[in-house]
This record gives sequence, C-alpha cells and structure tokens, in this order.
Amino acid sequence: MRYTFLFITICCFVFMGDAQSPIFSSEALHHPIVAKTGMVASQHGLASQVGVEILQKGGNAVDAAVGVGFALAVVLPRAGNLGGGGFMLIHLNDQNKSVAINYRETAPKASHKDMYLNEEGDVDKKKFNSSYHSIGVPGTVAGLTHALEKYGSLPLQEVIAPAIRLAKEGFPITFDLARLLKKYEKRMKACEYTQDIFYKADGYYDFGEQIVQTDLAWSLEQISKHGKSAFYKGEIAKRITEDIQSHGGIITMQDLSDYQVEEVDLVTGHYRGYQIASMPPPSSGGVHVIQILNMLEHYPIGLFGHNSAMTIHLMTEAMRLAYADRSEHLGDPNFWDVPANGIISKKYAEELSKKINTYHATDSEDVKPGPAHDYESEETTHFSVIDSDGNMVSNTYTLNFSFGTGLVAKGTGILLNNEMGDFSAKPGSANAYGLIGGEANAVEPGKRPLSSMTPIFVFDKKGEPIMTTGSPGGSRIITTVLQVIMNVIDHNMNIAEATHATRVHHQWYPDVLYYDGYLSPDTQNILASKGHTVKRRAAMGSTQTLMIQDGLILGCSDPRRPDGRTMGY
Repeated sequence: MRYTFLFITICCFVFMGDAQSPIFSSEALHHPIVAKTGMVASQHGLASQVGVEILQKGGNAVDAAVGVGFALAVVLPRAGNLGGGGFMLIHLNDQNKSVAINYRETAPKASHKDMYLNEEGDVDKKKFNSSYHSIGVPGTVAGLTHALEKYGSLPLQEVIAPAIRLAKEGFPITFDLARLLKKYEKRMKACEYTQDIFYKADGYYDFGEQIVQTDLAWSLEQISKHGKSAFYKGEIAKRITEDIQSHGGIITMQDLSDYQVEEVDLVTGHYRGYQIASMPPPSSGGVHVIQILNMLEHYPIGLFGHNSAMTIHLMTEAMRLAYADRSEHLGDPNFWDVPANGIISKKYAEELSKKINTYHATDSEDVKPGPAHDYESEETTHFSVIDSDGNMVSNTYTLNFSFGTGLVAKGTGILLNNEMGDFSAKPGSANAYGLIGGEANAVEPGKRPLSSMTPIFVFDKKGEPIMTTGSPGGSRIITTVLQVIMNVIDHNMNIAEATHATRVHHQWYPDVLYYDGYLSPDTQNILASKGHTVKRRAAMGSTQTLMIQDGLILGCSDPRRPDGRTMGY
C-alpha cells in the first residue's frame, strides 16, 4: 500500500501546478486585503493602523513591528504586553538574510525544579499558574528595543509615541475586551491595581467607552526616554520587583538587570519545494511544523482534497507522532541537548511515516517519543508586517493566559505574565494546555520555558519570500500555522480562504481529534470508523498572515477573533 501511495505522490508532483492561487477568482468564496506598498496584520485595528502610519512615514518593517508591539500592550491587554515575552523573525530582503530574536521570559535565579510541588509531591496549580511565583523575567521590552536598535531606521521615541498616546488619552473598548473583563472578573479583581485600571468604581466598562491607562503611559514614557534600561534597571524595574517581592515572589533587580535577548539562526525545512523558516527551540513550533510537513510530504495531500477524511487522518497521525516527540526532546537548548536537526530530518520523517496506518488511527498509548537523536493561552498574539522593500517581520508574543497572571505591578500599569506555567512542574504531568512535559523542560534558573509560539516565513521555489504568518492558541498554534501553509501549498487556496477554513488538531494526549467550524457528518463518521474520537471545540487560533504575489501584498486577519484587522497602502 505504501508503494502505491509513493507512486501516486510522484504523479501528483509531476502534474501539480504553482501553489499560489489567483488573487481574485470566481471560484473563491473569500478574498484577501490587497495593497501595493506595505501592509500590517494584527489582532487589533488600532495597532495595525499604528504600523501602517509608521510605514507611510518612511519607517521599515521593523520600525512598524515595534510600534505595533508597543501599541498592542495598550489596546490588547489580554495578550499584548510589556510584561511578557516572545519571538520575532526578521527578513532583510536586500541582504537576502533572515534573523530570529528570542526574547522569551527566563526563570528567576531563585527558582528550582520542585518549586511548584506540595508536600504530597503534586503540582500546586494555583502557585504554578496564577501567583507571584508564576512570573518569569519579562523579555518583551528588551526584544522590541533590540530589534529597533539593530534593524530599525527610526528612533524609539517616534515608534513608541502612538502607544503612549493611546494609553494616556484612552481608546474605545471593544466588545471582545468588555466581554473578557467580565469573564475574568474574579481573577482580575484579586489585584487592586488591576481592578483600578480595568473596572469602574460602579461596574464595568461597556463596549465603546474610553479606557485610560495612566500608569502604563508613565511606563511607556520611561522607556521612550531611557530605553530598555528603564525597564530592567530603572524606576520601572524597582516598582516591579518591590511589588512582586512584597507578595512573596522571587524576581529581583538582579534578575531584570541580567536579562538578555538572543539572536539565533532560524530552523528551516522544505515542503514540496517551498522553504519553511521558523523559530528554533525553545520554540517547539518551527521544529514540529517542519517535522509534520516532512511526514505528510510522503502523501498526495492535494489529491486527497482539503479536509477529506484521508487528509485529516494523515494529518492527525503525523501530529500525534510530533507531539509525542515534543514531550521528550524539546526544551531550552542552552540547558538541554535538543536534537532539533534530527527531528526535522527527512530521514527521521521517513521512519515515522512508516508507523502511520492509512486505514486506522493509532492509539496514543502505543505512541512513544522517537529516537530523534539518531538523526541529524492560549492567549498569545501575533502580528505580521511587510514593507515596500519586501522586508518582513513575523512576531508572536504572550503573557500566557488571558491577561497573564491578572496581576498589575503597582504604579506601572504593566500586567505580569504567568510563563513559569510553561515549564514542566513535574515531568510527565500535563500543563494548563494538556501538554505533557519532561526533564527537557524542567525548571532551572535562567532557563526559558518551552513554547508553542510559531512565527514563520515561507519562501517560494526560487527562494523569494512569499508569506509571513503566526497565531495565538497555546498548544494549537503549531497545527494552526501548519494548516494555513498546507492550504496554500497543497490546496491552492488564496490566503483568505486558507485562513477561514475549518481546522483540526491532535496533540497526542488527550487522544482526541478536535475540529472547529464545520466538518460534515460523513467525514466525521469515516474518521470514527478509522478509530478517531472526533469532537468539535471552540475556534482555534487567530492567524495574521501576509503574502507577496504578483507584485502585490495580500493579507488576512483571522475572523476567529473579532478585533483583528489587516491594513495596507
């Protein structure tokens, strides 16, 4: 049977056309935003507007991205942040060069492997996920300022000014933000400084009302005047550490002062002739997107059809194998020997693909992490930028949960992350997203927790940049980004169609195949007959994707979350 598939695959490759579908087609149900010069896609319209205005003033993609990053810290408090961390990819088109900036949070120096275990040896979930011990040393300010200083063209004062204005003068609260503040009221009101900002004395902020963040404006002004030192050594640092320590937390001024970003090489692979480039560990996303694509390359996915039972079955089996490897092998490479080259190797993918039964689902209990070394929430947000010179930025950053810990550091207006919850508090146990972790991701001082964040670039068969994308979604980020890429390359969808399509997800444990949107009963029945447990769940991901095609820039903000907007000129 396997040889039959290989024969069909060869035939498919011979007859398969260019993966880039026409921008507009009478066959398409959805169409992208189109621009000639520059474009920004983010999860909030005001932030996208900030980015486009910076581009129109002559700023490059990095200038715009940094402006968007600071603006989202004001208008998208659920995920945009100064008190979190993330990953940024930059493609410098004139140099044909891409760089990756790792500004993920780090564990404080006083942290240790068993710090979240109670007397019975079980994980104290409150301490792990929603306390002052949950906070990792933030990296966002260092990451954004590093990118601007090295690759931007405008001064920090100019790109941060719109964020200061939005914090100082206020902005109209969106329906989604008003809804979330009600949903998370108990956790948010547990901190008086959070309550003072996001709730009125007599109730809630309603949709359309102005919300002003005076303390956050002060913090942004400090950064504008003094750069990252304001956050890591100056008055902001003092206020953050004093507040954390007054509540029993362990982050010190030394932790902040010692924080450093890292520039690293992108992890790269090829899928049907296209180059896929993404963030290396401690992001698990790039490694496993490439690993899954390597397995699926053995099958004629385009011939089987988008979201057919066979396509979904093969995707699920490949996802299952990849997430099992994630549990064993992935962590911070500065602390653990991560076999990234082995995981993304074509040879390893060939061995794994032999384990896939095309007729029946594999029981996750029978799937163990492979010997990859033998071969070479959820509330995150992503934004993408392309400028007139073809430079691209793909940036994903996060506080972890919605609004992170929900704790605002006194006098700063800064929401603090709960990224320590991305470590393995107890190897073999699941985190808040159901992901199993091992020793590779155990807590250690100075270590960065494993992440699913997956900022990504795609280059065409000539090596030209054609796509930048990424998404929030916790453990589902990897599979969300994967399917956008497959929808374009395998199914010839335009970027709007590729974004809007129903998504599926499997992560080894729990042994459930999830889907969002609509999946026909017939398809579900076929999948069930193959042994899959199929369940519908809430919308997965919120991709912000841009493409270059026919000399134009195409964009799409995922409709799964209401406030995203793609803007160009």
